[in-house]
Amino acid sequence: MTDLSVLDLSPITQGSTASQSLANSLDLARHAERLGYKRYWLAEHHNMPGIASAATSVVIAHVAGGTRTIRVGAGGIMLPNHAPLVIAEQFGTLAALFPGRIDLGLGRAPGTDMMTARALRRNLESTDNFPQDVVELMGYFQPAEEGQRIRAVPGEGQTVPVWILGSSLYGAQLAALLGLPYAFASHFAPAELDHALEVYRTRFQPSAQLDKPYVMLGLNVSAAPTDAEAKLLFSSLQQAFVNLRSGRPGQLPPPVEDYDRDLDPMAKSMLAQALSCAVVGSPETVRQGIDAFIRRTGADELMVTAQIFDHAARVRSYEILADVHKSMSKAA
Repeated sequence: MTDLSVLDLSPITQGSTASQSLANSLDLARHAERLGYKRYWLAEHHNMPGIASAATSVVIAHVAGGTRTIRVGAGGIMLPNHAPLVIAEQFGTLAALFPGRIDLGLGRAPGTDMMTARALRRNLESTDNFPQDVVELMGYFQPAEEGQRIRAVPGEGQTVPVWILGSSLYGAQLAALLGLPYAFASHFAPAELDHALEVYRTRFQPSAQLDKPYVMLGLNVSAAPTDAEAKLLFSSLQQAFVNLRSGRPGQLPPPVEDYDRDLDPMAKSMLAQALSCAVVGSPETVRQGIDAFIRRTGADELMVTAQIFDHAARVRSYEILADVHKSMSKAA
């Protein structure tokens, strides 16, 4: 049965604070660990009023330090924003603190707008060096060679699984070439999903880390006791997407009844495309949706995200999904 994991953007809800958001992330991670989720990833975004995980490595340490067994990682680190040596040291340190529990997903996008990208890395041409930067970063995790002048300490000799993240064919090609696991951002950019899976699986070359293709797919899940309640919870994400795409990013808004009823056709079309990989509903609706998505894609793992305003409802959504997954596993 396909594994389940959690992608947390550490949402800052309207009227709340980053401190509360980060406390909620740790609480959710502890629930995810108890419920049997495989890993808990946090994402690097900058200049976003509604996301508290900008200092991703720091938040990973916060979550890993408050849990015991669940894998914790980055989904992902936007590598063009950083020097590979710095990320090797950060994740080498995390791996030293939490052995066998740290993952490193790497993305090519800036995770923000262009003005903020300039503030972060000054030189926007660094995006073109992404494949070389990935290889350099992976090299720092290898045991140091005699005479090696630049070393990642901590980092060298650490087992830190590296993933390639993407929402286009570029990431699929690179992950296949390097023989790395591939995570596709179908939860917000599903347009190239099927083509990217085909490219990755047909071009995959075995590596020391991985002997066959391994795909993790992002999926929005809003689960509640009834379809109507789940639809209401999902409206917070819908509002956030419309606000973001309209140039008005903000904190995660509270849910609104029948939010999409009065939307203009362009906004409706945007939501239908961007959030097409979403399962929203009661336990039975969720079961059917999860089953259909797995059958369609053959995903090895699902990275589930839930941008739900009320923290207790968000935890409950993951609980319902875990129960559904267990029943599906028994049936399989």
